[in-house]
Amino acid sequence: MAQVDRALRHGAAPDPPCVFKLVLLGSDSVGKSSLALRYVKDDFRSMLPTVGCAFFTKMVHVGGASLKFEIWDMAGQKYHSVCRLYFRGASSVLLVYDITSKGSFLRAQQWLRDLEAEFLPGEVVVMLIGNKTDLDKERQVTFEEGKEFAESRRLLFAEASAKLNHQVTEAFTAEARELLQREEERVDQTQRGTPRVTLNEGPPRQAKCCAR
Repeated sequence: MAQVDRALRHGAAPDPPCVFKLVLLGSDSVGKSSLALRYVKDDFRSMLPTVGCAFFTKMVHVGGASLKFEIWDMAGQKYHSVCRLYFRGASSVLLVYDITSKGSFLRAQQWLRDLEAEFLPGEVVVMLIGNKTDLDKERQVTFEEGKEFAESRRLLFAEASAKLNHQVTEAFTAEARELLQREEERVDQTQRGTPRVTLNEGPPRQAKCCAR
């Protein structure tokens, strides 16, 4: 990133990495905890449903820049009202559904409405993730359905499999890249004294991991 490059050229120590709160939202059993565990520890195991909230941290390096994710893994529908308290202050949200469950896809849309009630447009980076592509033969939500909905709401989109470690790192990296780009634009605009532009007013950026 340009901010880091300028610091290195002048011999100054790079600024400490930005810390971003990332929240995983979605129904029970869609694989939120499995995605987080695979990403943070490169591990996969059958897990009991999360009770309340689980917490992870992860340093992420994108090009010459770094950030720290504080990852909050929210429990599912049973704790829906409590979870709204946890995702306040988030910079990033991974909205997860199970491609073998149409109901989980519809409930992800409800989670999105909850987010829209809490945040201003463009205030948080949201990625929609269809998990469990290893169960493709049991699919109830097509790739095209997920992608079309994400594009209609200007969300990043990916399909992934925590079990097979397919597109998991790529999804989190796409989220990190977008956060760093927004942060650099915010800093540049502040230094120039120009008002901040809401990035989501233009055409949505597409995550590079949105292939099958």
